[in-house]
Amino acid sequence: MVLPKESEGTVTLMFPGLGDHYVNMGLDLYRSEHTFREEIDRCAALLEPELGLDIRAAIYPPEAAKSAPEGSAPAKQGLDLRKLLGREQREVTEADLRLSATRLAQPALFVVEYALARVWQSFGVRIDAMIGYSLGEYVAACLAGVLSLEDSLKLVARRAALIEELPRGAMLAVPMPEQAVAPLLGEHLSISAINGPELTVVAGPPEAVEALEKRLGEAETPCRRVQSMHAFHSKMMEPIAVRVTELARHFKLSPPSIPYISNVTGAFITPEQATDPSYFATHLCRPVRFAQGLAELMTKQDRVYLECGPGQTLSSLATSFHNPEGTRLRVVVPSMRHPLETQADTAVLEKARERVRAAFESMKAGAVAAPEQASLGFVEPETDTEKELAAIWQKLLSVPRVSKTDHYFQLGGNSLVATRMLFRIFKSFRVNLPLPRVYEAPILADMARAIDAMRGGKESVETQNAGTPSATLLRYRLPNGMDIFHQNEGETKHFYEDIFAHRSYVKHGIRIPSGGTVFDVGGNIGLFTLFASTEASDAQIFTFEPAPPLFEILSRNVKARGAKAEVFNIGLSNRECEAPFTFYPQSSGMSSFYADKADERHVLTTIIENQRKVGMLETDQVLERVDELLDVRLRAVTFTARLRRVSDIIREKRVERIDLMKVDVQKAELEVLEGIDEGDWPKFSQIVLEVHDIDGRAKLVASLLESRGFSVIVEQDTLYVGTNIHNIYAVRRDRA
Repeated sequence: MVLPKESEGTVTLMFPGLGDHYVNMGLDLYRSEHTFREEIDRCAALLEPELGLDIRAAIYPPEAAKSAPEGSAPAKQGLDLRKLLGREQREVTEADLRLSATRLAQPALFVVEYALARVWQSFGVRIDAMIGYSLGEYVAACLAGVLSLEDSLKLVARRAALIEELPRGAMLAVPMPEQAVAPLLGEHLSISAINGPELTVVAGPPEAVEALEKRLGEAETPCRRVQSMHAFHSKMMEPIAVRVTELARHFKLSPPSIPYISNVTGAFITPEQATDPSYFATHLCRPVRFAQGLAELMTKQDRVYLECGPGQTLSSLATSFHNPEGTRLRVVVPSMRHPLETQADTAVLEKARERVRAAFESMKAGAVAAPEQASLGFVEPETDTEKELAAIWQKLLSVPRVSKTDHYFQLGGNSLVATRMLFRIFKSFRVNLPLPRVYEAPILADMARAIDAMRGGKESVETQNAGTPSATLLRYRLPNGMDIFHQNEGETKHFYEDIFAHRSYVKHGIRIPSGGTVFDVGGNIGLFTLFASTEASDAQIFTFEPAPPLFEILSRNVKARGAKAEVFNIGLSNRECEAPFTFYPQSSGMSSFYADKADERHVLTTIIENQRKVGMLETDQVLERVDELLDVRLRAVTFTARLRRVSDIIREKRVERIDLMKVDVQKAELEVLEGIDEGDWPKFSQIVLEVHDIDGRAKLVASLLESRGFSVIVEQDTLYVGTNIHNIYAVRRDRA
């Protein structure tokens, strides 16, 4: 995983402070990246005498790490309808509270950021400058050689222990300039950080912060609490300032070998400051002048800014920053996920590598890399919700125009600006969109759909442009790092978990052999086809999808991923004909030649009830609004689709064998099997079907397969108990 020699270049590293840290940050990297694991282990051994414990137990506690599947962010099985209403809330665990304590949080964050920086160096990147936010400056100082790693860890741990002795404090992010905030502080509050022209952080005693928060709320100025147990960079730190100076005096301090920005001055740190023990006390008590530091860095062109730590706050601040000439910076790359994101850590890092490589190559060619999203082209917002939301983004993010395919964070959005955005969304649409939905649906069109779902579907966005041209297709990155086109974020996540994470189509001995032939009947957007092509890259795949909107997305995904697949805009049945096909744009997996809304509503309602039974949070609230949710999910468009027989395709394409046929066709599975001629059955080795057990159909299908020489297993997923949906796995007995 090393950058090729021709792509080597220099980067400016950005190290975040506390606020975006979380349990299991970088867990996938610890499992899979040798350098990351080696540096974490090394730091843990050096810290143990200081902390009296293994810091890895705080970052990756056994109970939390066990629940996180390898290679992916934590995911729940089944269709999580709470997310469709934006009502998911994460329960705060004992592990979260433990890691939030300053004594452990600061060393843990230092360790993860330092290890990630070493990973980037192992990839071949060279550091030309650094900027750290609060504690992040200590990581920069260590990498610059001001302190050795051992001394850095001691200083960070001992400083954190001193802070832990102080009274509790609070911090508040305020969307106002420093000059406007200063008169509101009173006796007890301090300006803790200046993150941008209209982004200021205030810190002080909890009651004083709460009073200011209430005052600003009454003035309709939305604020956000910062995740912290103390009032960092405020006058509340002054009682330990002398002791921090004394701590620093015990260590060897050297001039920096790599330039980095001082939080105190907002300029590059001088050798005199870096080697002065009292500087570390000043740094503790003075505000973080991050915006000023960005301005200093951006006087030099052609920098690649790489955020090296959890979350994407610094990337968002850097992306939205305007230099004096008004040119928006473009080459900003986060390399770890936010705690609310669902991508795997490895996928985020892989994407970051690709973007850094592209930036280096672009700069060698004499051009600054363009924003990633620009490659998708501009697509005009269409619905009223999209247009209003685009206007909100345009004003808050200071961009000239917003496409329906634009990504909130890639335009410079961050959690601080999101607070203001959510307030304006409430004023415009009268819905309380939760912050997690911003991370789950960051593309404008998806966020607009989430707003409409919460409004009870007052706008029929689901039925507009059901057969739209490819220009309106939305892009999505799966947790495994695969970029695809898709229809609906919530449903795509469900398909991904079912196919890639839980591998539901390759259970009970089912496998896709090298060089095999696969029939994907009911292809939808193509995730099973892509899965099959990754399982056996040389497999020949035939994919069938009757709905034109899905067929277009399927075709684009097959082409973009280079899958060896032939796609057909048809359905398969027991006769060749045309038939009406009911397509649900927001529940495409339930689209059918035999649509029955009462049955579809029963299935979705039962899934919600089953989620409640197994202890998923807030399903009672979802049940209160289930009718309006299902009204949105089951709005339909009707197409006339062509149907053909399986055996006709076999003869036409001269197929000699079918190693696996997957059938997911919503109540038409029996007709698919009836379209196989008697002489073609020996060509089939394995068949996996989703069967709707209507009038004993599951037993009928199982008997049919057994009579054709298959061993058959019928099972039902826990979340589908109470519905008629079953899965059937059939393997030919003489080939098992």
